[in-house]
Amino acid sequence: MSQGRGRGIAALWGRGEKAGDLASTFAALGVRNYRLYWLGQAVSLTGTWMQNTAQGWLVTTLTPSPVALGTAVMLQFLPIGLFSLPAGVLVDRLPKKRLLLGLQAAAMAQATAIGVLVATDSVRLWHVYLLAFVLGTINAFSNPARQSLIPELVQRELVPNAVALYSAVFNLARVLGPAVAGVAIATVGLESAFLLNAASFGPVLAGLLLMRDQEMYPAHSAGRTPLLAQVGEGLAYAFRTPAVFRVVILMAFIGTFGYNYRTMLPLLARQVLHVGSQGFGLMDAAVGLGAIVAALVVAYRQRAGEGQLLAGAVGFSALLALLGLSHWYGTSLLVLVAMGMAGITFTTTANARLQLLSPPEMRGRIMSLYTLLFAGTTPVGSMTLGMVADRAGVQGAVLLFAALCGVGVILAVAHRLANRQAASALGDAS
Repeated sequence: MSQGRGRGIAALWGRGEKAGDLASTFAALGVRNYRLYWLGQAVSLTGTWMQNTAQGWLVTTLTPSPVALGTAVMLQFLPIGLFSLPAGVLVDRLPKKRLLLGLQAAAMAQATAIGVLVATDSVRLWHVYLLAFVLGTINAFSNPARQSLIPELVQRELVPNAVALYSAVFNLARVLGPAVAGVAIATVGLESAFLLNAASFGPVLAGLLLMRDQEMYPAHSAGRTPLLAQVGEGLAYAFRTPAVFRVVILMAFIGTFGYNYRTMLPLLARQVLHVGSQGFGLMDAAVGLGAIVAALVVAYRQRAGEGQLLAGAVGFSALLALLGLSHWYGTSLLVLVAMGMAGITFTTTANARLQLLSPPEMRGRIMSLYTLLFAGTTPVGSMTLGMVADRAGVQGAVLLFAALCGVGVILAVAHRLANRQAASALGDAS
């Protein structure tokens, strides 16, 4: 099937004369390759969240130490901070589909290994630490590969819709995964969550193998210049391209200080709102619910404008401050739903803008920077938030981090205004 015919199928899903109807929300699913990818990710991401839940539970069964739990999380995210940028070079050099096949197979092996260790009662804490670091290393490479593959599966005008639908399924999996893990652990055993995650990679691998290469929109390879030079190339492009640099500013502040608020949710639930585990579970679910709704709205709009990006950033920062001020559980739940909506509006728009603004041969490096700022800053942000909360209290820490997110927004807006003035002055001079 030709690319032209692929566009025709997408039109049947709402890109034609009635682009505003409900079908346009799912327009990218009209493209066969993307549909295979999306369905595989829906299953696999659910399994991933199952394993995340099970890993925390496993650590608490091996030791009561909170430090051990924090160490496991830190080791899982540390490789993203260490390896994301060089991973972006590899993603730009190699065919993304083939690279993902190898990475997803490696993730399947990791999940199988920890599942077998638990099933045979052989698991030790150092096993969890080691395998958490292995998984983090795989994710450092697979995250930019997964993100930058999306524009190779759909035509350019469908990229915002495809990114938003990916965000929707990610957040749906984030809600379903822990719930399914809880049932599996209670009825079958702890090892079932890990082994089910291993099995969940099957649909991803099958989907990648079933894709039709002739219907893809492949990017040119980045070539074989030295790795550090190519990392520098990607960073230079991000910093010298105003629209990309503004996304980087916002992601640096909100990714480091904003999204780590989830670290404090258990303490807010217990110490400020005075609710138990069920109340905390609803708080976590409220964020996921808001995120799913917003992802579908962004998919429906099929836009990735800078106004939408800034609106999401401003809304998230303001709502984070409200969360820090709230002493009432009902109010906090409503704020968390709205935060889920604002947060996913911001990240989905940021992701889509970077995909569209990046040259195809540099997309892996730009998305690796996105991954670094979004997830690689988690150890720094979580640790800093914990230290501040220790001194200023939970609410004080959340308020401070909301203010820091606001600083990022102010810097991005100031940069935008400065660039407009410079462009206007240049125009007057000419």
